[in-house]
Amino acid sequence: MGKHRLEEMTFLEFRERMAEDPVILLPLGSVEVQGPCNPMGDYLLAGVLADRVAQQSGAIVAPTLPFGCADYFRDIPGGMQLSAPAFRAVLRDMLTGFLDHKLERLVIFNGHTGNNALIDEVTRQLRRERGVIIPWLNIWPMVPMALKEKAHGAAAPRVTGHGSDPIGSVYEYLFPQLTRREEAKRPEPKLTLLGLPTGGLATVKFGAVDVGVPVNMIDHCDATVGGDPSLANAEAGKLFADFIVETGVGLVKHMQTAPVRDGRAAF
Repeated sequence: MGKHRLEEMTFLEFRERMAEDPVILLPLGSVEVQGPCNPMGDYLLAGVLADRVAQQSGAIVAPTLPFGCADYFRDIPGGMQLSAPAFRAVLRDMLTGFLDHKLERLVIFNGHTGNNALIDEVTRQLRRERGVIIPWLNIWPMVPMALKEKAHGAAAPRVTGHGSDPIGSVYEYLFPQLTRREEAKRPEPKLTLLGLPTGGLATVKFGAVDVGVPVNMIDHCDATVGGDPSLANAEAGKLFADFIVETGVGLVKHMQTAPVRDGRAAF
């Protein structure tokens, strides 16, 4: 197939590929706490997986944006966050850099769930302004529970969470030299905010009802994990990575011929 990474192409090579109206994959990640045993740069995972999707599908993969919007991790040292306005501006510039040259078959490969609402805002705005529909994958939540159960059996619900799986196992599969699995600890009991138990990074529990609250990670769990990271392993990571790549390849192949122009509105 030749080169598939944008940063490795010369201008002439990219211009030749433009004639094919290629799908361009834009991976996004984050630099944030991932518990005591996983590296903070989870953008490494998004980059490798997006690269595999591009290589197997014929897409072109752009360089990974390593920083996401993750204000709830700001109290923990080492993280590097973009503010919401900065993230929206950067993502818009990334996308319009291709749209301005009539390259409209774009797919966002999002490796940080905290980006989701902002991706939605930017792509909606570009749909209104440019008449182009840009899809995205949120790669970690899309791993089905059935696959987690195949990897971990009855322990699957306990293993799943921030700083745990699926990211923990994919780290063991792709970058085992960077992990510190011996530091893995089971999560401590969830903390309280407003005198109510936290339910995640955006809610507290009022009886059986979720109440929206701006929860920070240190409000939710002292161990900075939302699951048990001790069971992460490379075999499970390969299952998860293969599923993400297979799904990404399928979407890219669909986008090679999909009608991306919005035919329902006048611009």
